[in-house]
Amino acid sequence: MEEDYIKIIFGLKLKQIRTEKNLSLFGLSKLSGLSKSYLNEIENGKKYPKPDKIMALAEKLDVPYDQMVSLKLDKNLAPIGDLLSSKILKEIPLDLFGIKESDLIDIVANAPSKVNAFISTIIKIAQNYNFSRESFFLASVRSFQEANNNYFEDLEQGVLKFAKAYQINLKLPITSRDLGEILVEEFGYTLVEDELNKFEALDNLRSVFVPKTKTLLLANEIDEAQRTFIYAKELAYNFLEIEERLYTFPWIKFKTFDQVLNNFYASYFAGALIIPKAKIKVLLNEIFVKETLDRGLFLKAIESFNASAESFYQRLTNVLPEEFNLQNLFFLRFTHKAGSDKFYLKKELHLSHHHSPHANEAGEHYCRRWVSIKMLEDISKSEKEHEFDLQISNYPDDGMKYLVLSSATKDPFKENHYRSISVGLLINKQLQRKINFLSDHKIITQNVGVTCERCPIQDCEVRQKPAIYLERAAKNKKVEHIVEELNAKFQA
Repeated sequence: MEEDYIKIIFGLKLKQIRTEKNLSLFGLSKLSGLSKSYLNEIENGKKYPKPDKIMALAEKLDVPYDQMVSLKLDKNLAPIGDLLSSKILKEIPLDLFGIKESDLIDIVANAPSKVNAFISTIIKIAQNYNFSRESFFLASVRSFQEANNNYFEDLEQGVLKFAKAYQINLKLPITSRDLGEILVEEFGYTLVEDELNKFEALDNLRSVFVPKTKTLLLANEIDEAQRTFIYAKELAYNFLEIEERLYTFPWIKFKTFDQVLNNFYASYFAGALIIPKAKIKVLLNEIFVKETLDRGLFLKAIESFNASAESFYQRLTNVLPEEFNLQNLFFLRFTHKAGSDKFYLKKELHLSHHHSPHANEAGEHYCRRWVSIKMLEDISKSEKEHEFDLQISNYPDDGMKYLVLSSATKDPFKENHYRSISVGLLINKQLQRKINFLSDHKIITQNVGVTCERCPIQDCEVRQKPAIYLERAAKNKKVEHIVEELNAKFQA
């Protein structure tokens, strides 16, 4: 264990022993002959006392010396020891959230036993569900995005500075040729396009960067939009002077949290460069001001940028909260294989709060009334490259309604595989003020649930499984009511 953590553990043990003996810091100072300020630094994990001072403390507190210096913690502090041993705190940049590691330890150390029980529970859940370090890192970045409404002004300004420095006109579509030229001429890159396809095992990789020679290897199958995005991410790493980074796209594994965070920063920068805020804001205003939905205008907006539909929807989650004050939204990405009845939620983001459509327990069946699912079913049966639709999703269970925009496209790297990308906006007074076409009667309103197993909608024509969780809850409630009646009957 690291030296800093050994200090923290000793400090926690000393504080626990002192409080158990009803001693104040002043009282322990008088008892041991050590200054109050010195003891305070020990308890806060700032200093580790020399053996003679530990001996003096052990003698005055009537505690064995070996117990004082042991790294083993009793059951009340054991979860904190597990947390320190896991080194999770070293991987998470707490300073991003305005938290010092010592502050967090102090909060946990001074909290009631319920907090320790909570930490133990989290550790057990992570173990039982094989919650990998990568999963933990990704969840942390997602929380970071949500805490900032997924908008980062410093990165937006960085894009403007980059465009000015390299004379890129953000009013025109940006091409891979524009960005590739900068990579080669300014940053000394070598671009290789015929190497990755020689290896069958690399069929899912779109790019590999070799840092020693600044060689960027590209898959032959990538289209113009994907190539542009890859180049934009590489430019982000260089322009933002990011060293701790990933070298493959998509990622294979993360070693540190900084790699995860920097991957997000580079992706955000790339999206903001290819889909500039000023331009997409103008296009969205044109769509929102109309009294009826202009589907053609929305699709034209997507096609205005040299970007995938997914990049466009991702960019909506940056721009809508900041420029239109629409902060109650969610983003979903589903994948689906043609002919299969399985739909996998691979990516989600919730701003403002946890909205109704979200990842659920493995094995449950997502609501087939979702436009996200319908788009996948439609495109898997057609020859189209892009399917678009929208609906108003009404959740009778919680009284929430969402305007959901959804696009489905083919997966270029997997035959007979498709993906859908959706953005849902909570329908409230703010949304009604910003989007005039909300009252368009042509937009279908659909009652939906989260999964079939938890859905209260009766006589659903596309239900995949019975509402077993609701049936179980109803049965338990009935049993509870009968027991109450029996108690009342035999208490008389």
